[in-house]
Amino acid sequence: MTQYAIATDLNRCVGCLACNVACKMANGVNIGEYWNKTVCVGPTPKTDGSGQFPDVEMYFVTLHCQHCTDPECVEVCPTGASYKDENGVIQIDVDKCISCGSCVTGCPYGVRHLNSETAIAEKCNFCIEKLERGELPQCVVSCGGRARFFGDIEQGIENFEGPGIMDVTRDENNKVVNPIGYEDQVACRVKLGEFIEPFEESDVYRIDDQGTGPNMLYILRDREWQGYNAPF
Repeated sequence: MTQYAIATDLNRCVGCLACNVACKMANGVNIGEYWNKTVCVGPTPKTDGSGQFPDVEMYFVTLHCQHCTDPECVEVCPTGASYKDENGVIQIDVDKCISCGSCVTGCPYGVRHLNSETAIAEKCNFCIEKLERGELPQCVVSCGGRARFFGDIEQGIENFEGPGIMDVTRDENNKVVNPIGYEDQVACRVKLGEFIEPFEESDVYRIDDQGTGPNMLYILRDREWQGYNAPF
């Protein structure tokens, strides 16, 4: 069974918020509302016991819909507006949503809200319209640290893909002589396993499971994983 997910290399993430801004722009998310948040975890003392500045560590967690295996939001929705599609993505049928807020309170990760203008439930949907065109989610494309990758968990995290960079040719006046079209750039991809620094299976984490089976993946090396519940 297909299960789409995003894997984020937290050692590469610099907390620039580009993914947050890109998400808002791509999906028209209202001011004060979020489909994607960046949470700073730390600084906290290193596990070696030194515990004094500068012997501290921190990282950033990008938090959005976890597209859970057993989503509580789907379970509590009285109309079937929230549902899991064939790719494991939790979607919302706006025509069935009655603005009851059950899915908002049912989500253990606080990543849903009711639109302040339409009162319809909203959250990350992996930029479904882009996926249908064979593109990557906007937060993946816009990551300044190239820390985010998208793919199917069933195909292995090493096969997740991120945006590639196509080389251009310039003449003696530094003018580009082989301009790259949009479709060419969209099709250019790099695989996580071939691009990021080596990691072990023990370096791959998910946020605390509240009984729903969260599916977003986070890679963190040489630091203590504290989820997103640590003091910040």
